[in-house]
Amino acid sequence: MDLDPLEPPLKWAGGKRWLISRLQPIWQHHASCRLVEPFAGGLSVTLGLRPKQALLNDATTHLINFYCWLQSGLVITIPCYNDPAQYYDHRQRFNELIAQGRADTKEAAELFYYLNRTGYNGLCRFNRKGLFNVPFGRHACIRYRTDFTPYAAIFGAWRFQAGDFMAFPIQPGDFVYADPPYDGGFTAYAGKAFFWTDQVRLAQWLASLKVPVVASNRASKRILALYADLRFHIALIDAPRRIAANGSRKRVKEMLAMNLLARGCVPSSPFFLR
Repeated sequence: MDLDPLEPPLKWAGGKRWLISRLQPIWQHHASCRLVEPFAGGLSVTLGLRPKQALLNDATTHLINFYCWLQSGLVITIPCYNDPAQYYDHRQRFNELIAQGRADTKEAAELFYYLNRTGYNGLCRFNRKGLFNVPFGRHACIRYRTDFTPYAAIFGAWRFQAGDFMAFPIQPGDFVYADPPYDGGFTAYAGKAFFWTDQVRLAQWLASLKVPVVASNRASKRILALYADLRFHIALIDAPRRIAANGSRKRVKEMLAMNLLARGCVPSSPFFLR
């Protein structure tokens, strides 16, 4: 029996729930594949496509720890209130666990969820010492979830890991979706920046793969030129994006690039740049 749709369990910058309708027609031709996401983030794409097998990687180790605990049927037991005093107490405790080398514990996973839901704009940011430093948020009301056991069944078939996007081998039968930090944006939330050299390294790695590949990014001139030079087929999409501190939205251009193995499943359309 299919599970009821599960929403992404965290707030995460750059989520791609809005892109599912674009990805689904491509994915349906590869639904038996293992979905590989080098930048798993908030899992909006993975939960939207619902693969039977997945390899989900992210540079943020605390994020991956939270997902690993969801595989076990996490139940939140710490108090969760939209209160600044409690927020800073929980933030201090979370940083104590990091300093003690206990960032992989259930308590750390619970605290990470609370901080994500309660902190400013849902940011995930760490200082040079690796300590969480996002201030208290400005939420009028927060609905906290305490029982994550419904996620355990589907997460149980997925593999999670934290590291560089090139740290694992791609296998025949994989389908790769890459959604790296946007070119030109602030990208140091995971503790280190994602530079232009990393954008180039990623694009060249994706171009070398012999499996279906789809990538999204900000449609900057240099990103478009990079992927076009590597013979990707490119679409320009109007994408919503939160801007500034007030969380307002404006429409921006985003790139959706795919290699021939993925592109061959999409009917010819003027939507794509040649």
